[in-house]
Amino acid sequence: MASPLIVPPRLLLGPGPSLCAPEVLRAMATPLLGHLDPAFLRIMDVTKERLRSAFRTKNRLTLPLPGTGSAGTEAIIVNFIEPGDRVIVGVNGVFGGRLADQARRIGARVETIDVPFGEAIDPDAIEAALKRERAAAVVIVHAETSTGVLQPNIPEIAASAHRHGALFLLDCVTSLGGTPLEIDAWGVDGAYSGTQKCLSVPPGLSPATFSETAMAKLKARTTPIPSWYLDLSMIDAYWGSERAYHHTAPISMVYALHEGLGLLLDEGLEASFARHRRVQDFLLAGLSELGLKPLVPAAIRLPMLTSILIPDGVDDASIRKALYERFNIEIGGGLGTLKGKVWRVGLMGHGAREENVLTLLGALRELLRNTK
Repeated sequence: MASPLIVPPRLLLGPGPSLCAPEVLRAMATPLLGHLDPAFLRIMDVTKERLRSAFRTKNRLTLPLPGTGSAGTEAIIVNFIEPGDRVIVGVNGVFGGRLADQARRIGARVETIDVPFGEAIDPDAIEAALKRERAAAVVIVHAETSTGVLQPNIPEIAASAHRHGALFLLDCVTSLGGTPLEIDAWGVDGAYSGTQKCLSVPPGLSPATFSETAMAKLKARTTPIPSWYLDLSMIDAYWGSERAYHHTAPISMVYALHEGLGLLLDEGLEASFARHRRVQDFLLAGLSELGLKPLVPAAIRLPMLTSILIPDGVDDASIRKALYERFNIEIGGGLGTLKGKVWRVGLMGHGAREENVLTLLGALRELLRNTK
């Protein structure tokens, strides 16, 4: 007999995946249905309605795309941007850089608004770029997971894009469910997220929503969508009233998202936002007692992802390795220009609990004491 699957009991406090709610894991053990079974189609419909509530939108096309948050990144680029289009991308971290990279790969003319990691994008810089030449889209990251920055002024940036005839597209991979996100009120034309952050669901789906303005742009394309799998016109036909077969849906992941969204909405969005802030404040108070400081100032700090400056003389990799081996805790290291300079602590969804903070603080206290 083959050896059984055994995994260590990790406390996941990194940038993702986050801890799953027990109810979500139980939902994933539910027997499978066929992807065109009427009972499963009803589950799809409820999941779409729950997503609309979470995104705070009335967009008809609101659904989970098949794939992780990176699939959402690619979907928003390949569907709404054509070769030769000018695209303005805000880059203040690794994931803004990935958006720019994907747009270049399909032949777009990309202009980046670059700022140092740990800072926010200046809306005036985007407005100035829009004035220079017509752009098809403005794309930015709402919650930059690589730095812990929450981009302010989203409505202002969206309005600027619309004044100049551009779509406004938003990466919400880390923000959905953990901090205010108002798709309709802010004027967002297209947005995507991931299940593995504040929704307490495993990675595997990318919740997304698209306005009628975005869908009109899609229908007016003059070139074929360069991805068959992520072609929204075909995915819409499956998730919409036609129920036309496009792909075999990841049934168990849809169960999981259905349950995770139910838990979020039962708690209440405002209550979830407040809990993420409260737990981060608890973390910051404990870090201060250890002499540790956050990278990002409070005004633009993500509530669910905290970047902590590593003290001089402390080895990043050694501490994270010891957290794994001695305490079964995962936190993240820095990316890009922040590699070796910060630790990234994720307190997301089901993982945003004070008992998890206490466990981490106790482990860090022990490990840092031994570095002195």
